Amino acid sequence: MCRNIRPLSNFEPPATDDEVQAAALQYVRKISGATKPSRANAEAFERAVAEVAAASARLLDSLVTTAPPKDREIEAAKARERAALRYGT
Repeated sequence: MCRNIRPLSNFEPPATDDEVQAAALQYVRKISGATKPSRANAEAFERAVAEVAAASARLLDSLVTTAPPKDREIEAAKARERAALRYGT
């Protein structure tokens, strides 16, 4: 999975449409192997991004959990700490 795609479920506040769209774009870029499609493929590329975003939004809306919502700032701090340990910075 692409490193730029972040988990979006069970956060407070919930994931925004922009975050879902960005994750969909990263996914389609990854599987297509293109960061920017040619003009011939642009329509298919954009349609795929829209479909992946819609499916992702439906998934996020239907997930059920008993865990308390995660805080974005705390999760970001944990990620920075893991990176510091991994890369020694």
